[in-house]
Formats: sequence, C-alpha cells, structure tokens
Amino acid sequence: MNDEAVCLQKPVNVSSIPQRSPFRYPGGKTWFVPTFRNWLACRLTKPALLVEPFAGGGIITLTALFENLVQNVVMVELDEEIAAVWQAVVEGNAEWLAARIMAFDLTRESLMLELSNSNVDLKERAFHTILKNRTSHGGIIAGGSGLLKHGENGKGICSRWYPQTLARRFSAIQHYAGRLDFRQADGLNVIGEYADREDVVFFIDPPYTAGGKKAGKRLYRYSEIDHERLFDLCASLAGDFLMTYDNSDEVKQMARSRGFQMRLIAMTNTHNATMEELVIGKELSWMDSYPVVHESDVAYSV
Repeated sequence: MNDEAVCLQKPVNVSSIPQRSPFRYPGGKTWFVPTFRNWLACRLTKPALLVEPFAGGGIITLTALFENLVQNVVMVELDEEIAAVWQAVVEGNAEWLAARIMAFDLTRESLMLELSNSNVDLKERAFHTILKNRTSHGGIIAGGSGLLKHGENGKGICSRWYPQTLARRFSAIQHYAGRLDFRQADGLNVIGEYADREDVVFFIDPPYTAGGKKAGKRLYRYSEIDHERLFDLCASLAGDFLMTYDNSDEVKQMARSRGFQMRLIAMTNTHNATMEELVIGKELSWMDSYPVVHESDVAYSV
C-alpha cells in the first residue's frame, strides 16, 4: 500500500489563525502557521535569526516576530512591487500607509486614476501594490490578472478592501520593524549568505514550478528558480530548515537524493478543495503523526 494513501490530518481552519499580513497572497502560508510554530517549539533554544528567502505576503515572518519565536528575521522578496511594501515598513512608513489606506475612497474610477500615476516614490508604490492586491482576482498582481468585477455579494472591487483592518495590520507591524531586515534580492543568494551559521533557521516556500508546474508561472512575476541549486544549498546548511513544496515525483527525488525527510500535510486551496503538500526537512520526527512519504514506483525505494 502506498503511504500516500494514509489519511491526512484535517486541513487547518485558517479563520482560527491570526491574520497579520496586509496581503491577499496567492500560495500564502496562513494554513501552515501551526506547523511552523510546532517546529520552533521543538527546539532547545530560540533561533537567533529566521531567514525567509521567498517571503511573499510574509505571514510566516510576521508570525515569528509577533509571537517572539525568533530574535530577528531576514525577509527576502525579489518582486519589486511586493518589495516596496516591506521596504516601506522597515523604513518606518507603516503608519503612513495605514493613514493613506484610511483616507482613500475606493471606487473603480479612483482606483484607475490612482494607478495611472507611475511617477511615485517608494511609499506611494507600496500603496499602489496594496491597492492592486486587494482589488485583483485572487490577489494576483502579476501581469494578466484582472480587477474584481462581482466579488463577494456584488461588492466588486470593494469586496476585499477593508481599510480599518488593513490600517490596524500596518500599525501593528510597525512595532516589529526594528527586528526585521528586508532584502529585495535573489533568495538563493541570501540562503548562501547564512549557510554557515548554526543559530539560523530557514523557512523556504519557493514558487511551485518544479516538474513543469504552471501555477507558479501564473501567480508570480519571478517564478523560475533553480530547484536543484536550492536543494543543494539546503544540504549545505549548518542550521535547520523547513521547506514546503508541491507533491511531485521530481521534488521527492531531489529531497530523497540528499537524505532529507518528508511528510504530507493537508491544506485547502482557494476553491475549498483539500490538497496535499510536502514538508521537507533534515529531521521531522516531531511530525510523526503525519504520513511518511513513500516514493512512487519509478522513484527511489526505502
């Protein structure tokens, strides 16, 4: 019997998780927060630093900061628009963003007029990113995504625009900006920068493009990465890492060939369908209640 036929635990109810990110982020990891907490809780000492090389909406980084799970965080994101938001935060402009959001009267006309102005500074670019994210289908700001038309209960582009909630989130994030080092950079290079430090842990959630997967290409502006290089970097780390990936044979082979352990975890996608993802790490005995991954017939044996 294939181990992957073992029943997965029920997906996490994301409504039970504190919503700290200002983004509606495709592929976001709010559902993974309890597992992330458990991973750090199993450690004898608090890590000096968490590195998140593919931060996106930043829920893992924010959870680590808000819940004091690590001392400091390095957050990395290559996308210029998303990076503008986090850079504005670390430069002390979160309260400005909160006020700007509260003052904006969102209509389709005001939205198009606002976004038509491309000659903006970093703060305004960050505001534009939040506008796009909150008014586009699925929160997708990469090219090709359109504005919401009907939305929830016919509210159209206002369906996901909650100015008071967004303002509160930015105001709360500002309190932790001093412990956040943001980089607009290639996440693989930043992993290598900290590879020799035993007091650093890494949470790695790359775009799911291994094995020809197309979802990452549609959702993210910078979707192409060298997956083999990423796995080689993880094998070289002096510290610990936890990685989430699409459940594919190619990914499992890359993990198995480097001696990593794997577990399956259930999650619910945007269409409320239950799916399974891979959790990959050096040592996952703390996840013994989760199904162990067996390889497919054409992959490695155990």
